[in-house]
Amino acid sequence: MPCRFCKGVSAGRRMDEVTQAVENLKKEWSQAVSQLEESIATIKSCGKAGKGTEEANSLPRLNGSAQDALQLLKSLQFRLDLLAQQLPTFEEVQSGQATLQSWDEQYKKLRASLRNANLQAKENIRKAAQEERELLLGGGEESTIRRRNLQTKAGMTSAAESITESLRRSRQMMVQEVERSASTLATFDESTSVLQKAEGEYQGHRSLLMRTRGLLSTMQRQDVLDRVILTVGFIIFSLAVLYVVSRRIGLLTLQRKLADAIRSGSLSAEDIVAKAQPGPAAANVPAPAPPIYDEL
Repeated sequence: MPCRFCKGVSAGRRMDEVTQAVENLKKEWSQAVSQLEESIATIKSCGKAGKGTEEANSLPRLNGSAQDALQLLKSLQFRLDLLAQQLPTFEEVQSGQATLQSWDEQYKKLRASLRNANLQAKENIRKAAQEERELLLGGGEESTIRRRNLQTKAGMTSAAESITESLRRSRQMMVQEVERSASTLATFDESTSVLQKAEGEYQGHRSLLMRTRGLLSTMQRQDVLDRVILTVGFIIFSLAVLYVVSRRIGLLTLQRKLADAIRSGSLSAEDIVAKAQPGPAAANVPAPAPPIYDEL
């Protein structure tokens, strides 16, 4: 009983941890969606400030940040799909599946919004670049200074963009490793639950095997006892048969001898009857006359 109680407590604690993990995923989803919406709004307004070249260079960085947010949302969907199957009640499982479906629809809408924002940003950058080109081709000192500033800013922006791209790739690799670690942990949890079930079944089979072993020992002892009883009974029966046969053989031998004696004339029927009668009755019978020998 204490072991079952401990298992029940640990199972309840694990279910509470699963529920808490689902709530944390919902909070992370809300934060990631807010960050992605800000990135989409920034991309959509790119090029409207009249700085077409600068904002064109910063557009890949913004798109990289938005793609990271999309990958994070996809990872959160995957983790929710794993945790939803482990929720304690059927209602919570259904709620988790509904949340997962709404997340998928929201993910598709955000992806479409990001695509539309990029199209709008490219159009804004094209218009801003055309205005800058017309201004630069106008001539004058102001145009020369502006051209130099643009070249300097373009070099700085290009260096910053390369660093940002490198950092984005590093972050993407870290996110992938985190996802892989999360899937590995989920696999470990499933393996632990399977091993716990196997341990319970093994304990049940072990008790059954112990009972079966006891029954087999009892049956073996009973078999030995039955063999001993059968052997002793067979021996007694054989001795009885031998005794009866020997008695019958003795009587038959005696009967044969009497018959031979009667046939040979050495013993008469009266002598046999006299020997068969009791002792007192035999006293009334006169003694046989002594044999007469002829001396001639």
